[in-house]
Amino acid sequence: MSHNTIVMDINDLFRFGLSFSLNNSSTDNGGYYFRDALSVQDAEIVLVSAPWAVTSAAGQGAAYTPDAIIDASTSVSLYDAVSQISIEGKVATAEVDYDLQESSQQLGGDAAKVVSHIEDGGTLSGDYFIRKVNRINIGFRDMHRSVGKRVFRFADKGKIVGVVGGDHSVTLGAVRSISSVHPGMGILFIDGHCDLRQSGKIFAYSHLSIARNIIDEVPQISKMVQVGMRDMSREEVEFAQSHPKIDLFCHEGLVRRAYSGENWSQICDEIVEKLPEKVYISFDIDALSAECCPHTKRPIAGGMCFDQAVLLINRVAESGRQIIGFDLTEIVPVTESNIDSIIGATMLVKLCAAALKSKNNK
Repeated sequence: MSHNTIVMDINDLFRFGLSFSLNNSSTDNGGYYFRDALSVQDAEIVLVSAPWAVTSAAGQGAAYTPDAIIDASTSVSLYDAVSQISIEGKVATAEVDYDLQESSQQLGGDAAKVVSHIEDGGTLSGDYFIRKVNRINIGFRDMHRSVGKRVFRFADKGKIVGVVGGDHSVTLGAVRSISSVHPGMGILFIDGHCDLRQSGKIFAYSHLSIARNIIDEVPQISKMVQVGMRDMSREEVEFAQSHPKIDLFCHEGLVRRAYSGENWSQICDEIVEKLPEKVYISFDIDALSAECCPHTKRPIAGGMCFDQAVLLINRVAESGRQIIGFDLTEIVPVTESNIDSIIGATMLVKLCAAALKSKNNK
């Protein structure tokens, strides 16, 4: 990536800032997901927004995803025919921490400068760049604490908590908190990337290493089942294959099995069988084929269709397992089209409905 490309992306960030302002309300939604002003005390599910996207200059607009999905959620159906559940009157919106969005804007510019410097052959030996990297690392730790504190507040009271990102790095704070309430839980990690890169090569945390961060820092996790990966390094695959807590279902392998006669329903059963009783679903939208969300941060050829993903999510609930939390990340809203936001809002309904259905599995 050239320096000019990064500058262009930072300018795009400020364009996003104008379009999706800190308190955007382009439709009459009141600032609530699904236009539902239900109190968090009365809700079965609480949605926590995490407007953060720092380490990818090409997709910092993801910091504006929560506002965009709040707007888009006013135009999607709240009834899910698969689970036969309506989420109307069951989902509350936690107050949005817009300080995270402001911090993301500031640190995103620093991250772009650091990445550009490294790509141009520079090192991190100079005080100028060392200070920027330290500032970014502190920002990530503050973000994880902020998200984790807000998630724990509701999870500790028995609520199902859904986190709406932002980029995938926001998941760490949520998983830390929910796993402290539900030790031994597993993670269904649906993503187009492994995200098992070893952290610390530039930044201590990023969307590129979130799965590795969870494995390394959250010992309460008993299993991580990764599904949909079609962009990964040899090192990531070898790490996954050697780690007792990780089961990896690469997308190309699933496609080959399907073309050889296995049906998706059978494959979903095999995937879900690897999970423990309590499950957290981490859903990166780039697990879907690129036409579903064309503006996501790191689109990849191939991928699940929307219906395949919904069937997999619902199979968790149908198996007798309990979905105790989830996140939805990497959706990038753009001014030219609302397709990404609509797909994201619809997937949010599906996650909420499956989680509600699974409550009967206690």
